[in-house]
Amino acid sequence: MSVGRLSTLAFFVSTLPAFADVPDVVTDIPPVHGLVARVMQGVGEPVLLLDKGASPHDYALRPSNAAALQDAELVIWTGEGLAPWLAETIGSVAPNALSLPLANLEQTVRLPFREGATFEAHDHDHGHEHEDGHEDEDHHDDEHAHDDEHGHDDHVEDHAHDDHDEDSAHDDHAHEGDDPHMWLDPENGKIWLSAIADALSKQDPEHADLYAANATAGQAEIDEASARIAAKLAPLSDLHFIVFHDAYHYFEARFGVEAVGAISMSDASTPSPKRIAEVRDTVDAMDVTCALSEPQFNAKLIDTVLGDHVAARAVIDPLGAHLDNDPEFYIELLDHIAEAFVSCQ
Repeated sequence: MSVGRLSTLAFFVSTLPAFADVPDVVTDIPPVHGLVARVMQGVGEPVLLLDKGASPHDYALRPSNAAALQDAELVIWTGEGLAPWLAETIGSVAPNALSLPLANLEQTVRLPFREGATFEAHDHDHGHEHEDGHEDEDHHDDEHAHDDEHGHDDHVEDHAHDDHDEDSAHDDHAHEGDDPHMWLDPENGKIWLSAIADALSKQDPEHADLYAANATAGQAEIDEASARIAAKLAPLSDLHFIVFHDAYHYFEARFGVEAVGAISMSDASTPSPKRIAEVRDTVDAMDVTCALSEPQFNAKLIDTVLGDHVAARAVIDPLGAHLDNDPEFYIELLDHIAEAFVSCQ
């Protein structure tokens, strides 16, 4: 090749856009993966750590999962309240990765665990109001509150630093007593999209504008879905139903359709005989007409608890194991849960 042609080729190559490497991103559960995939759309794809259909409460990491985590530059996950084992795993398997536990963000809407097997449905403070002019209540204890000037970056943890003292590490943890199923409030989905875009932009500033645009578009999609679901569920405000495990508090409170009880606690642990008896009494006393079960758990337990007392049944999955892991996942999950409530009439 002549010198002239080489010079022309060199000039052409030098004028091509130089795209930075897309960071290796690992997520914990499908809903978080869906939000990250929406922000990364057109740039790359995150890795889903947990197997589909697996419970995040007590997951046993497989070698292939550990390998993906070991290569991660950024780990975006729900938080210790949902997967207490993952914080230590990130620190040991991916010590150089940045960690973004979404539950720890100051802006995240939090609700406390509901106590007991039965709840005071339809006659209590929902904890946060709907988008009709009311504002969300602050669910942060003063001792855990952060300065207003702190943004998303305060909760991106760099495991490469060994001088992160014990007190500081404790402050980074989600509040004890918070229900960890926070992704089921669509307002949290919107908050998390912004935080995800911020974290990705710092790792990959070349695509910062696209990350921000994707997050904004995703938030608009969530707003549309929320309006659609609110209209669909408005006639169900007096529905008396129970759930298999107490995972839907955020969705119920956001849309004003609250359960009267749960067979299992929020961590999906096996219910005690006392709890089962309490649920049975509530079914009779509250005229419960529907039960929401989950595909991950034994449906026979619901039959054992309820017998023929509750005729209507619907299957609901807070993790969306049956959905495709793609940028549309989160919206499809919200619609799936709404349809389960509608079918529970």
